[in-house]
Amino acid sequence: MLDPRGLARPSRFCPRFIDAGASHIRRATATALLAASLCALPACADVGVGAALPLSPDKLYGELFVAVQTAQVYPDQKTFVDTVPKADPAVILQAYRAQKDVPGFSLKAFVDQYFTVPSETVITPPAGQSLRAQINWLWPALTRTTTTAPDNSSLIPLPKPYVVPGGRFREVYYWDTYFTMLGLQASGRDDLVDNMLDNFAYQINQFGHIPNGNRTYYLSRSQPPFFALMVELAATKEGEAAYTRYLAPLRKEYAYWMRGAAGTAAGQASGNVVVLRDGTVLNRYWDDEATPRPESYLQDVATAQQAPDRPAAEVWRDLRAAAESGWDFSSRWFGDSATLATIRTTSILPVDLNALMFQLEKTIAKGCAVARDFACTVEFGNHARKRAVAVERYLWHPAGYYADYDWKLGKVRDNLSAAATYPLFVQMAPWGRARQTLRQTQTALLQVGGLSTTTLHTQQQWDAPNGWAPLQWIALQASQHYGQALLAQTIGERFLGSVERLYAAEQKLVEKYIVDGSGTGGGGGEYPLQDGFGWTNGVTLRLLDAYGRGQ
Repeated sequence: MLDPRGLARPSRFCPRFIDAGASHIRRATATALLAASLCALPACADVGVGAALPLSPDKLYGELFVAVQTAQVYPDQKTFVDTVPKADPAVILQAYRAQKDVPGFSLKAFVDQYFTVPSETVITPPAGQSLRAQINWLWPALTRTTTTAPDNSSLIPLPKPYVVPGGRFREVYYWDTYFTMLGLQASGRDDLVDNMLDNFAYQINQFGHIPNGNRTYYLSRSQPPFFALMVELAATKEGEAAYTRYLAPLRKEYAYWMRGAAGTAAGQASGNVVVLRDGTVLNRYWDDEATPRPESYLQDVATAQQAPDRPAAEVWRDLRAAAESGWDFSSRWFGDSATLATIRTTSILPVDLNALMFQLEKTIAKGCAVARDFACTVEFGNHARKRAVAVERYLWHPAGYYADYDWKLGKVRDNLSAAATYPLFVQMAPWGRARQTLRQTQTALLQVGGLSTTTLHTQQQWDAPNGWAPLQWIALQASQHYGQALLAQTIGERFLGSVERLYAAEQKLVEKYIVDGSGTGGGGGEYPLQDGFGWTNGVTLRLLDAYGRGQ
């Protein structure tokens, strides 16, 4: 753990677990003596909001972490990093080193002895509910309150309740939450919307940014910056007070995403910032670490091995940056548009990220105007205008749609994806280009069950034929902003049909859907299809309100 000065300090050992491990510890006298010597220390206690956090599990357990993940002790690599240790990590490591070479040693038994596996929360809604009724029933079932967390666990305590996506996703996720909030607001749960906004403001104040999720292994990156849009959502209910209340964290988040911009030379990059040769500043996805993701360790090691001509750290950084994008994984990030090992996320300026940064700049300018800080209003208004010009110059494909730009190769990428509608969603696109983008999107991506994520079938979950609730909402709103109400309705009704068909067959909502007409939950990715599901629930409620015809 870290003390307030940032120095390493030992955490507490839990003496109540000595008996459970005694038979193993006796195999190594030194380990037994070490454990006995620690029995006099105070018993373990949960850590609360604002307390110093332990290192992430890969750093905390080192060789033991590698052994557990490599041996696939658990089918899902996320399981081990979510476990709770039953003793001080130093004691566990000492015991592991003493026992691992003993004949008959069982790594699985050792892990079972020293770690508590997260319990699977089984959610069983009442039978026969309507789709709307089930979503409203699910909100309390998906709500968590974790003002404390077990000592040395990876969970980061938060001051107020929050809604988790569901399934293996036991924590709050940054960009998911905006779409969950849409449904909470439709359900009259503005209290939860405010709670989660406050939690995100707390994390910005604590860490300088909103992490991917409230786990220590997520701290090295963020996710698509939707905080400004969450503030806008709150402002629809409470007015301008929302802007002033969250202005400081909005500005702090902006500073995080723009770290290093002032000192980065033309043609170079620093963190999330890229300065192009003409001095234009745009953003990319990034991660401060360049190691395998702890929650997907074995997969990342294998991916790097499939790219022997590249430094492994480069591959791992690009995998992590794709996780920050929320699109993990997609042909958007692949050099050959097909193979994960060719991933080059940090070489790409994403159209969705830069549209969201425009929204952040615009929201800060609005907040400063409300606060009567007019110098700030002018400053961030200028930032937004410069970004809009840069997006039009670099993130426009001559075929007639918004696209990502490969800044290292100096060219716009050919991958048409649902991300093309983001500049329309934040209303930064000129009308002519907006209409072109919508035509291309409708022609290439619109399917019988909603909007496909891309045109390519790669077996990755953020590619065809999968459709995701957040991307339906973005495209629907984009269409409405530019006078295409019929297209918006078509997208909304078709995706709602996908949700309704699966719900009628299986009485559940899921993370993603196949939209090409099969009427099933989506596939691909690093884990099985998850039920729940926060952002699907939120968007579906809004679609029911708009197009449900009395449902």
